Amino acid sequence: MAFEKYTRMLVDSGAKRALVIRPGSVVTSHWVRLKCQYGCSGYGRKLTCPPYSPTPKQTRKLLDGYKRAILVVYSGQWRGENQKTSGRERKKRRQMRRVIAEMERALFLDGYYKAFALGAGPCNFCKECDVAGTCKHPELARPAMEACGIDVFATLRRAGVKIGVVRTYHSPCTFASLILIE
Repeated sequence: MAFEKYTRMLVDSGAKRALVIRPGSVVTSHWVRLKCQYGCSGYGRKLTCPPYSPTPKQTRKLLDGYKRAILVVYSGQWRGENQKTSGRERKKRRQMRRVIAEMERALFLDGYYKAFALGAGPCNFCKECDVAGTCKHPELARPAMEACGIDVFATLRRAGVKIGVVRTYHSPCTFASLILIE
């Protein structure tokens, strides 16, 4: 496999799985951003979230310009807006965001100049995002898959990854990121 080196590096960095997929298998839909707008505290408060992130139409066009991608799957625990996320969990999410940005850069330096990563959930590098200004961490911050209109559940299921609805804030959940390659 041409990208085994990168999938192994992702797993060694904490991912549960890293799968090479066709970007054409990624499911996009307009309803996904509505879940951000009506249900996520990041909406309008993060430069990596709607309305600042690419629309589903722009995302589909972006995906159609690639032949390969790596779907990165990792486990975590979700906390709602009124639930306190542990420092360990916050650090783990930040680390996975850092890992996908670093992998994007590694792919670029290895000649895959089109490499671009999409994260999972709202960016957490800054306590408060300055949406009126510029990003303080442009080398690390990437839009979330769901913020771009990607149906993460359908995409993971198409890739053979089991995923279900998380029913409590204390239940383990699955997070996914996507790194577009070529």
